[in-house]
Amino acid sequence: MIYNEIGKTGMKVANLAFGASSLGGVFRSIREDEGIRAVHTAVDNGINFIDVSPYYGHLKAETVLGKALREIPRDKYYLSTKVGRYGKDGVNIWDYSAERATQSVYESMERLGVDYIDLINVHDIEFQASLPGGLQKVCDETLPALVALKKKGVVGHVGITDLQPENLQWVIEHVEEGTVESILNFCHYSLNDTLLTDYLDFFEQHGVGVINASPLSMGLLSSRGTPDWHPASDALKVACRKAAEYCAAQGYPIEKLAVQFSTNLNPRIATTLFSSANPDNVLKNISYVNEPMDEELVKEVQKIIGDQMFVRWKNS
Repeated sequence: MIYNEIGKTGMKVANLAFGASSLGGVFRSIREDEGIRAVHTAVDNGINFIDVSPYYGHLKAETVLGKALREIPRDKYYLSTKVGRYGKDGVNIWDYSAERATQSVYESMERLGVDYIDLINVHDIEFQASLPGGLQKVCDETLPALVALKKKGVVGHVGITDLQPENLQWVIEHVEEGTVESILNFCHYSLNDTLLTDYLDFFEQHGVGVINASPLSMGLLSSRGTPDWHPASDALKVACRKAAEYCAAQGYPIEKLAVQFSTNLNPRIATTLFSSANPDNVLKNISYVNEPMDEELVKEVQKIIGDQMFVRWKNS
């Protein structure tokens, strides 16, 4: 695989990264032992960046990942987790206060079985936008708390994540230069939506590294189709389903094309996160990255998606 630096962090990561949300049973129930093998398979085959959150599976993903990491030397991977979004007993909880952010980092380290976090992120900042204090609270409380932990050597680098790139830009513009070292944006650098590229110049000007996530647009670009909870419009779902059927008729799974598109075309994006708790699927995705992409098929698929290209949805 190709290795790129995340901004100016010094972290050189493979262009395909492991998202551990699946370990929390976010998409479907999993077998824990299989999920652990999926992590080992990823690292054994060159993936060196792992992203998780206490929100995924309401602590389960971090717990399972921690079990997997016990058997992997610490210098074999960079570890990223998040603060701000949580859950308990099936209920979503948002808390972007400095106190909770600090506490959350130490709790995550305990679950993960590590003594430092390479990258700590403020998770899905758009939810704070609708809470008292708005996004300014992320600037005034959450990020300073994480920077303080960085100064203590508890975390290596500080980032922010969101579905809406406008929010990422706003926060970077309202904090001291260098506070935000990376952003994680999802579903905006994929076959059906490349909005993220409109922001790359801005991020580079501020020395901020770019992490992409969800090359399958949370299941839109898959043979299986979207899960019931997917927030996309019916029109977009239909367009992507037609694109998937066309790819299948060509003997070229849309998953393969989607992963190749997200990982191979833009070196300004350091890495793209995918998630699977199945070791065989991990190997399959790695093989996709290392095979040449059918660029004509990309054009055909985007033509099928047509006026549904760039159609957006709210986070959920």
